[in-house]
Amino acid sequence: MSSLERNLPQKPSSLVPPIEFREREPLPLSFYETGTLDVARKILGKGLLIESEGDLMVTEIVEVEAYLGTKDAASHAFKGLTRRNGAMFERGGTCYVYLSYGFHFCMNVTTQCKGIGEAVLIRALRPIYGLEAIRTRRPLVMKESGLLNGPGKLTEGLGINLTYNGFTFDRPDFKIIDLGTKVPSKLIGQSPRIGISKAAEKPWRFFIKGSPWLSRKG
Repeated sequence: MSSLERNLPQKPSSLVPPIEFREREPLPLSFYETGTLDVARKILGKGLLIESEGDLMVTEIVEVEAYLGTKDAASHAFKGLTRRNGAMFERGGTCYVYLSYGFHFCMNVTTQCKGIGEAVLIRALRPIYGLEAIRTRRPLVMKESGLLNGPGKLTEGLGINLTYNGFTFDRPDFKIIDLGTKVPSKLIGQSPRIGISKAAEKPWRFFIKGSPWLSRKG
């Protein structure tokens, strides 16, 4: 085991009974109503639970990007409220889903208070429970580390689409939970965001260093 692996936070076992995940309380919506960059760091290592069509899936958030509304030229909210980005202006803890390039969905969690228009894009997840259900949605992916390592991949793997737009992350079947671990600050990496042309220099991508489930290393 490398020194990096020894320093990584302990992971919850995939053998944790499903009922334990179901019974865990969601993070309070007040968790998201602080600074967006702060939320982006603190949400790393938290769990995303979704139950759909009889499948329970639990994952760990390992990579995110922050988008700062009207202060950020790369943000969908930069020019203000539109029909497409309406959920982004709801209170912190609201799910904002959009269709990217007409091909795949991307999922965000809003931050700040209602009317601000800031959010954190979920970029990569580590599967914890429900791996077979995820595989049925991405059957051509051979490596486990490639199942949810990108914003479009993870929505496909979890079955997330526009019907989730506007949900809050505190529903019994759709919630962000505490997995009982904390990612040390020394293991939180930071870099410019990926795949954008405007404000590309902003170092607002955050990730768990050394995680094999990232969309891109470092």
